[in-house]
Amino acid sequence: MSENEAKHGRRGFIRIAGTAALRLALAGLPCVLRAAAPGKLRIGVIGSGRVGGTIGELWVKAGHEVMFSSLDIEHDRKLAAGIGSGARAGTPKEAAAFGEVLFFAVPYAALPGLGRDLAAEIKGKIVLDASNPIPGRDGDMAKAALASGTGVVSPQFLPGARIVRAYNEVGYARMRDDAHRAGERLGIPLAADDAQALKTAVRLVRDAGHEPVVVGGLARAREFDYGTPVFGRPLTAAELRNALGLKP
Repeated sequence: MSENEAKHGRRGFIRIAGTAALRLALAGLPCVLRAAAPGKLRIGVIGSGRVGGTIGELWVKAGHEVMFSSLDIEHDRKLAAGIGSGARAGTPKEAAAFGEVLFFAVPYAALPGLGRDLAAEIKGKIVLDASNPIPGRDGDMAKAALASGTGVVSPQFLPGARIVRAYNEVGYARMRDDAHRAGERLGIPLAADDAQALKTAVRLVRDAGHEPVVVGGLARAREFDYGTPVFGRPLTAAELRNALGLKP
């Protein structure tokens, strides 16, 4: 999310499985673990601005069920109605409860409050975090987050969540326009400590029509944070790996 898009995003946010044995085994697992199994997922979007709206729509088109939320329920209802079957609207709390997987795309300064308000709903769930700390918008907390790295700081704001840093590095227009393009696809960097969460994120990036690039654990998310050399650059997966010094 670029700085300009993040500013718009703030206004958008504010305005806005086999055998009986296998079935039994799956039934005994938490829904957040079963979420990685084949089939459609329930995804709760927290912050349905340009990034949240764009990625959420791509997931609906891929066959997933998505609930969009912000602080403007009418905006979310119009968005869901425009997307059609598979899309619905709700409050952030409803979306967090609805989703097996959650996607956060809000101003970074909103994360601490959301972490407190949605603590019960996000605990143990996979959260794809696309929120960027931008000092000019989010103040001193953004400077501190960038100094430590968002992969380290976001888990502090969303305790209990299984976080993957994703979809923060490139603008929403390229996410939308380059989805499922022919040839080499748009590369999306990912960082996570939880292997199952990362597996789910890889699947969802591909479902959206992009190519996942696994950078490493959460501590390495700082390599594609706001203000880094790769931030804001719509690179192919090969170009992104090269820019980050990753093996092909």
